[in-house]
Amino acid sequence: MLSTFVQGFFLSAAMILPLGPQNVFVMQQGSRKQFHVMSATLCSASDVFLMIAGIFGGSALLGQSIFLLQAVTWGGVAFLLWYGWGAFRSALSAEAELSYVENIAQSRWRVIVTLFAVTWLNPHVYLDTFVVLGSIGGQLSMDLRPWFTIGAVLASISWFFALSFLSAWFSPVLNQPRSQKIINLFIGCVMWYIAWGLIKQGLQIFY
Repeated sequence: MLSTFVQGFFLSAAMILPLGPQNVFVMQQGSRKQFHVMSATLCSASDVFLMIAGIFGGSALLGQSIFLLQAVTWGGVAFLLWYGWGAFRSALSAEAELSYVENIAQSRWRVIVTLFAVTWLNPHVYLDTFVVLGSIGGQLSMDLRPWFTIGAVLASISWFFALSFLSAWFSPVLNQPRSQKIINLFIGCVMWYIAWGLIKQGLQIFY
């Protein structure tokens, strides 16, 4: 049981640690100390749901639906291009940083909607949770599968909260106008890089 738990934990960690839209968004919210705990909670909750669904049967559904995968892929491309453009525009704007009050006024529901978009419109999330974790966890016996799931879930929760709190801890440095410009440029590059990867992935299905 312990070895199965460890396998789930480290496999999940290996897929979560590489830079992606969720990590970038949680880091951004942490650097602003703006709903960063809520962001980590919602990312973790989404991952928990998707991991459980993938390990307990969802992987077969995604594997059989090319249309579903294509819909998610192109929806993700559109969102990532739009979000990256917004980050570039903020970085290059003469007003590098909105006031704290203005940020709070615009935020809670916008953060929630954006968070769900960077999670649920990211095809890599489904590939990680349904295809990789789902295919491996789904082959385990029913008495070992929960241990694998707990390990995978714990890795996700630990990572998102650690990223959130560390970003908030360094917020006095990260929340400076110059730092925010650099962060926004970085976010824009990451989002467009991921979007380009999704475009190539989406086009491959046609050929």
